[in-house]
Amino acid sequence: MARSLDGLVLAPVADQAPGQVGTRTRFTYHEREGEIWAEYTGGDVVRGHLVGTREGDRLDFRYVQLKRDGTTSCGHCVSAVVELPDGRVRLEETWEWESQPGSGTSVVEQVTAHEH
Repeated sequence: MARSLDGLVLAPVADQAPGQVGTRTRFTYHEREGEIWAEYTGGDVVRGHLVGTREGDRLDFRYVQLKRDGTTSCGHCVSAVVELPDGRVRLEETWEWESQPGSGTSVVEQVTAHEH
């Protein structure tokens, strides 16, 4: 199993659709005894939260976010935790909105301290 996500900061490797998370979004993860949660902000997202569980290298969580235009949205995501050759962590995500149509995949990777 890949190492704990607790305290790690991750960022998308590519921009999603306009108005969604993008390369300027930062996710700060926390993990304890099978629970995971994170706060995220940046780009079009003013404030976002996710909460869920980890079993082995699989995350299952729901997310909710407030965008700059004042709208809110929420959805469900399942992620695979992958340890990269340089020791950083990557999450390979499959997500679907629950508050609006749409689904897709994305990748977030751990950023180092000077990239925050």
